[in-house]
Amino acid sequence: MNTLDDTLDPADWSTLRALGHKMLDDMVDHLATIREQPVWRPMPEAVRQSFAAPLPSTGTDVQTLYTRFTAEIQPYVTGNLHPRFMGWVHGGGNPVSMLAELLAGAMNANCGGRNHVGIVVERQVIAWAAEMLGMPAQTSGVLLTGSSMANFCAVLCAKQKALGEAGHETGVNGAKLTAYASAGVHRCVTGALDMAGFGRTALRKIPVDADCRMDMTKLRAAIAADKAAGFTPFLIAATAGSVDTGAFDDLNTAADIATAENAWFHVDGAFGALAALSPAKHHLTAGLGRADSIAFDFHKWAQVTYSCGCVLVRDPAIQNATFAQPTNYLAAAPRGLAGGFPWPCDLGPDLSRGFSALKVWMTLSAYGTEGLAKVVDNSCALASRLAEKVRATPRLTLLAPAALNIVCFGIEGKTSQEILDLVADLQEDGLFAPSTTIINGQTAIRCAIVNHRTTADDIDALVAEILRRL
Repeated sequence: MNTLDDTLDPADWSTLRALGHKMLDDMVDHLATIREQPVWRPMPEAVRQSFAAPLPSTGTDVQTLYTRFTAEIQPYVTGNLHPRFMGWVHGGGNPVSMLAELLAGAMNANCGGRNHVGIVVERQVIAWAAEMLGMPAQTSGVLLTGSSMANFCAVLCAKQKALGEAGHETGVNGAKLTAYASAGVHRCVTGALDMAGFGRTALRKIPVDADCRMDMTKLRAAIAADKAAGFTPFLIAATAGSVDTGAFDDLNTAADIATAENAWFHVDGAFGALAALSPAKHHLTAGLGRADSIAFDFHKWAQVTYSCGCVLVRDPAIQNATFAQPTNYLAAAPRGLAGGFPWPCDLGPDLSRGFSALKVWMTLSAYGTEGLAKVVDNSCALASRLAEKVRATPRLTLLAPAALNIVCFGIEGKTSQEILDLVADLQEDGLFAPSTTIINGQTAIRCAIVNHRTTADDIDALVAEILRRL
């Protein structure tokens, strides 16, 4: 029989409390001084090898573990908190979300289902998300780890519409279904088609125009050719904020085509969907509210701590039919803890889920849509500033339109390898963290301005440092 000594709770709560206060103080100091720290540090080999240790059989006191955390873990994380992290579309987090993570961890609620406040908070978040993006009030949805899972769930909903119950019983079973997206679509959409059983070749990647948007004339032609060959178009996946350049497909035209073909209209808006909050950029999202489903991340432009993605689905019945699996041991009831149907596990693939909704609810409540809109506007203004500096600087060449918050530019007289080395040097020196990509066959330095801490001084300093190294 267990005794009090057999639990995992501490024998002395006061010692743990003191250490917890120190941890919180240290993390607040970490955020408050983030600008003074390197953007990123390469991990020493000795530290890397220290995480190849044998499985421990006996415990270590928490103070010792925390000491190791501060020496071997905290210094070597991704760096996306830093205002000069500009390489990938990573949000910078926010202090309120950090505290919400602590609260959610203490509650340890399983938000897969049942009748408790975690489910109610998530429903509030989904309703707010639908309102932000112009979706109908009855829109359903669920929080997930990120847009990779959100896009996957959307593909499964499209499969449900196309195949109905037969899709659950026999799978795709040779159905000649085709999907369409721009050539610049994120890899997770291709992966979603693969994981859903359609295979990667079911996705037709449509060429883009000079503005890096899906060419709608070529989309219509591809659909016509497929129909003539006996295929059935079942999904059009438009992009709101492409990964390379931040381009938006023509969402209204894509919606019109999907309606004409009775195809599911999905929008991958991983970060770009939140441009809907910005008075200056809202026009880019015209047609977003017509989607059958939208995938996006709260952990990008909304600055919620990782991880927190979301899928919204216009028709709740389709989402429920896609994922619900009635079982005796999980049967809903009209009252008691088994009440509160429908549950998140009926709207997505996860039965065991944390209380991610709390950090989203606290972030949206603390900053409001106006606060998040300012983050979007500032990011885009800084990207415009960088694009103008590139245009005005000899040897730097803008390689794609900077319509949103991503700027891609090349360096005249530098080989691809020299550009790759320059970017790696900037990262390893801890000064800046841009990334690279390929635009029309040219190696580009890619700067995604997402962090709410980034300023004009950071943009100017990046250009100055690059020029200093040429």
